[in-house]
Amino acid sequence: MDSRWATTELAWTTFPESGWEEVSGYDDSMSPIRTYQVCNVRQPNQNNWLRTDFIPRRSVLRVYVELKFSVRDCASIPNIPGSCKETFNLFYYESDGDTATDASPLFRENPYVKVDTVAPDESFSLLEAGRINTKVRSFGPLSRGGFYLAFQDLGACMSLISVRVFFKKCSTTIANFAVFPETATGAEATSLVIAPGACVSNAMEVSVPLKLYCNGDGEWMVPVGSCTCIAGFEPSGESTQCQACSPGTFKSKYGEGSCSPCPPNSRASTRGVNVCPCLVGFSRADSDPPDNACTTIPSPPQNVISSVNETSLSLEWDEPVDAGGRSDLVYNVVCKKCAHERAACTRCDDNVDVAPRRLGLRQRKVVVRNLLAHTRYSFEVQAVNGVSGKAAAAPRYSTVNITTNQAAPSAVPTVHLMKSTADTLSLSWLPPEKPNGVILDYEIKYYERGQGMSHTVTAQHSSAKVEGLRASTPYVVQVRARTVAGYGRYSDPQKSVQDQLPLIVGSATAGLVVIVALVVMAVVCLKKQHSGSELEYTEKLQQYISPGMKVYIDPFTYEDPNEAVHEFAKEIDISCVKIEEVIGAGEFGEVCRGRLKQASRREAVVAIKTLKAGYTERQRRDFLAEASIMGQFDHPNVIRLEGVLTRSCPVLIITEFMENGALDSFLRLNDGRFTMTQLVGMLRGIAAGMKYLADMNYVHRDLAARNILVNSNLVCKGGKIPIRWTAPEAIAFRKFTTASDVWSYGIVMWEVVSYGERPYWDMSNQDVMTAVEQDYRLPPPMDCPMVLHQLMLECWVKERNLRPKFCRIVGTLDKLLRNAASLKVVTSNQCGKSPDESSEEIVRQQMSQTLPIRV
Repeated sequence: MDSRWATTELAWTTFPESGWEEVSGYDDSMSPIRTYQVCNVRQPNQNNWLRTDFIPRRSVLRVYVELKFSVRDCASIPNIPGSCKETFNLFYYESDGDTATDASPLFRENPYVKVDTVAPDESFSLLEAGRINTKVRSFGPLSRGGFYLAFQDLGACMSLISVRVFFKKCSTTIANFAVFPETATGAEATSLVIAPGACVSNAMEVSVPLKLYCNGDGEWMVPVGSCTCIAGFEPSGESTQCQACSPGTFKSKYGEGSCSPCPPNSRASTRGVNVCPCLVGFSRADSDPPDNACTTIPSPPQNVISSVNETSLSLEWDEPVDAGGRSDLVYNVVCKKCAHERAACTRCDDNVDVAPRRLGLRQRKVVVRNLLAHTRYSFEVQAVNGVSGKAAAAPRYSTVNITTNQAAPSAVPTVHLMKSTADTLSLSWLPPEKPNGVILDYEIKYYERGQGMSHTVTAQHSSAKVEGLRASTPYVVQVRARTVAGYGRYSDPQKSVQDQLPLIVGSATAGLVVIVALVVMAVVCLKKQHSGSELEYTEKLQQYISPGMKVYIDPFTYEDPNEAVHEFAKEIDISCVKIEEVIGAGEFGEVCRGRLKQASRREAVVAIKTLKAGYTERQRRDFLAEASIMGQFDHPNVIRLEGVLTRSCPVLIITEFMENGALDSFLRLNDGRFTMTQLVGMLRGIAAGMKYLADMNYVHRDLAARNILVNSNLVCKGGKIPIRWTAPEAIAFRKFTTASDVWSYGIVMWEVVSYGERPYWDMSNQDVMTAVEQDYRLPPPMDCPMVLHQLMLECWVKERNLRPKFCRIVGTLDKLLRNAASLKVVTSNQCGKSPDESSEEIVRQQMSQTLPIRV
């Protein structure tokens, strides 16, 4: 609604009739408009109402009203009573339809809802022209079919020049190849309304969900998810559309790349292709990417040379003239045995050895062994590449025909005694290094040492048992192999027994016990040496630790975690502990409040953590590991461990009691009750505790207001991978360091100054990660000193090595506490706006710098 464009009387409802009066007037550009005036200042107890016609809501949740008006200065009106006003009130009334009458609803604050008391920036006197004021007010959330506006005059001399009613929206936009519809703003000025998106034509989702946030000013922010052009389509129209690749071009993958010309030996005759088909006679391997050129099979190998040595063969060859346009050329050697010249050749059996292998050769040389003597063979040397299996034609090859010579096997290298009894020897041996054919059997020759008469037996395999021997008699044994070419040489008799001694029947196991004893002694010696080296290493390590310096020790480095508990935590007798009430639930069991009374110490209120019944050994270890960690710390801003009870049931951990509980809930319960100096004092305590932990080389990993406890003196203490508090490198790469703790500390600062507000409000974790990656940072909370927000931003620097150390943070906060005046310079004052408006403006400025989506 805009009253400036009214061409006839507005005829709004007035009460009483002697109050507001509709008159014709002129706007700033001297165009005729309809206005309402009232000036009953000389009459006391004025209560004049003016109500607009019904205004349909159109599903809008929050509306804005722009008022142009002028007000006369009461001081410029002579002889008036003290009831003269220079302000008026704005109201609204919701209804499902245009049901209002002259008398209903009653003209009073209830049922009308007051929006604001409107005052002019400038009033005018009788001696000067009227000065027009412009004010904008908003209200919501609206839920019914429409509403009326009402204006209440309590004794002013004024003119309501124009009324404009409007709402804000985020217009339809395209971002990251996704279309987001027109979206009205939310019910509150700070609301973020989620608009779901849909990929443009010929685009696909690459990250989901697709959504944009529409803020209260009708501006898009924090895009989440994205689309990209599918294969065969490229971006166009300033990256808002995806158009098909033209004929002769292609795009093989989805993404924002452009179409490319078809590779050699391929052609695309249609639009929108993701691969160019190969020309006839050319192919791509299955592993070839679509942007590779199409290739063909290689020509045959050249100049194959063969060299026969008895039943062995050497083959060498040169590269093909044409490798087919590929670099993955390999060779296959196919062996075929031919019975005679006119008979068909058949594949060689597996006994034929081709070294280094038969298929997939990179080198151009092989050696073939174990061929049959006096046999004709044919060898094919094939040249193949990645498309040989794709082509219709068989691989191209060169052939060489050879005939082997006669050759007996070489000597058996070594004979081993496996076992002996009173009259037998169990033997084994290795085959000949050069069998020169298939070994048919082995001959074993044996005789008594010093005797000339020998005996022989045969064996089909490389082991045998010789029986019928005389006990306690030394024997000499020799073995030889036989092929179709005959027997090979006997094994050397001097090498047929261990340590160059003859085999003695019945005495081969004599050394077994000695060997076992040596093994046991070796193990004992190793353990002693290992123990000594650990002691020596520990002594050396102590040389590098400065006197008085204390370093955190991970309890899980102990072989037995119970040792860590007993070293770092004090064992308390069960009679000293009294549990009073359950105050919460922990990860491993209940958390209670109780009392601890120890000899020569005053009774103290303590927190008691219990390990629930039915725990596993791992749960017990993890539960006590917390005590092993806490027991190593001694600092005013770190929770103090009183001790543990490991010999009782249940197992207990006793810590100091913090009366005010978790910091985040404590701040929310006391919103606005502390001075900025008190808040900075809390922050200083947290930073001091973190500096102490950092100096001990301990990384907290989970620093957040919910993990900080507050005692009755407002002292904050830290106890033990939430996305909103975690540094980007810790989320992406699990890189937890003191620098990532500094990032989390910056979030804690924001929580403290905002009195426990949830970081990033109602944004999802995925949206938070996306926004932070795009350099969005939290704006300053309401009434936040500039120096504190600047320190937060330093903690959130993306490059972790540039973030401040905790020692510098403590020093900075100490300076602020000594110079309290620096805490009075607030970010909102700098911008000249209310705190809420300032925060929103900073958000908009940041988002406009990092996200180029402003509609």
